[in-house]
Amino acid sequence: MKIVRLKTAVVEGNFDWTFVRIETDEGIQGLGECFFAPGLTGILRSMEPLLVGEDPRDVHRLFRKLRLAASGAGSVAGIVYNAISGIEAALWDLLGQSLNTPIYGLLGGKFRDQIRIYADCHGGEALESLDEVLRSRRPSWLKQIAKHTPKDYYDQKNDEMESSPRAYAERAIAMKAQGYTALKFDLDVPGAEGRDVHNRCLTNRSIDHMVNLIGAVRDAVGYDIDLAADCHWRYSVADAIKVAHALEPFRLLWLEDPVPPESIEALRAVSSRVNVPIATGENLYLFEGFQEILQTHAVGIATPDLQKVGGFSAAQQIANFADVQTIPIAPHNISSPVGTLAAAHFCAAIPNFLVLEFHASDVPFWNDLVEGVPKPLIQNGMIQAPTKPGLGVKLNEEVARKYARRGEPFFE
Repeated sequence: MKIVRLKTAVVEGNFDWTFVRIETDEGIQGLGECFFAPGLTGILRSMEPLLVGEDPRDVHRLFRKLRLAASGAGSVAGIVYNAISGIEAALWDLLGQSLNTPIYGLLGGKFRDQIRIYADCHGGEALESLDEVLRSRRPSWLKQIAKHTPKDYYDQKNDEMESSPRAYAERAIAMKAQGYTALKFDLDVPGAEGRDVHNRCLTNRSIDHMVNLIGAVRDAVGYDIDLAADCHWRYSVADAIKVAHALEPFRLLWLEDPVPPESIEALRAVSSRVNVPIATGENLYLFEGFQEILQTHAVGIATPDLQKVGGFSAAQQIANFADVQTIPIAPHNISSPVGTLAAAHFCAAIPNFLVLEFHASDVPFWNDLVEGVPKPLIQNGMIQAPTKPGLGVKLNEEVARKYARRGEPFFE
């Protein structure tokens, strides 16, 4: 079996969902998904010549070939691995199909048949659709007012209405009613910012507002529902510790990215002084990006993203090392059902899996993007591990084309 071409398509969900299709001379096709990035499809196309003529079943060797080819540009981490991760997933899909085995079977088999999902509830309402530089946009499926003014997610000015504890509570109740047993909410929301947008410092009032938001969720759904909170690496060590202490009565599942993840000493400083597990990992790459934070217990929970960390092999290496350190894995995931099912294979195959993220509950066509699996894909807060060979799912190209991003090739 030889690779004959690589094709891409991009669908506008609440983020860009970039699909990679690898075609072979035997008519078998492999499907993968990449985490969004500026210029991503260009990177993917530049890698096609490295794959054409190769046997797609040589997954590890081809991963190393792509990695070494990118190293000359200084890409020992970063968005090149968004592309490589999607390619690697497509190769595993091809290998599984050729051996008539699900991907988790290639990873050593299952620890579980059902994958527990947590609902990312954002700021108590649906997240806007964001492009590859986190700028809001108006996709065709999003119902909103006729006029839309794009804004930056990390804009210096925040003139939005203050986030409401009532909205947080209502969102939590709604997601609990759908069967989710774990929820996550954002803390970096209007009303919870400091006086200066640059210095990472919070006021007493902003911390009190965070407490009111999370307290409203706890009052609404009780303590049988696991609850996590996300800070998006915005705060100083000192104020992250204040926030964690203030939230301790709510017994959080974790506090995510309270400080920048590239500062291992900052992560360790927070983790060592609070009684809330600290989580990070969505912006780290390869095993090397996780090794020290796991070995030194700078985090309590690791959150690699399968669509950017380097793929299945890198993620499994991270999970195995984390297991030795007794650290659970809760993968970050903002993908379509293609990437979500890929992550589900990984979650089925590792012992220390905790819960997998779901980020697109307000995208109306999310379930329609794939064929060959029960619908809805998430039932009572769980995904059933696929049983078909490879990834075990096909992309519904009619639906994908309907919501494709303009200006990007669609499997051409």
